[in-house]
Amino acid sequence: MIEVLYFAWVRERIGLPREKVETAAETVAGLVEELRAREERYALAFADLASLRVALDQELSSFDAPLAGVREVAFFPPMTGG
Repeated sequence: MIEVLYFAWVRERIGLPREKVETAAETVAGLVEELRAREERYALAFADLASLRVALDQELSSFDAPLAGVREVAFFPPMTGG
């Protein structure tokens, strides 16, 4: 079981700030595919991975990173300076 957190417009599109997800995915990309297949709001939120960042257990990571041992996955848009 993995805790999945959604921030900013990702949270707005999905309608949840967080949820626990049971997954068979081996990588972040696999998890995204499982989420996309759930329903349209997930498909819309994950339509453009280039506009998203991911953190695994609060460390910036990549979509091809393995999920083995990971407790928390967070999705958010890139941070802007200012």
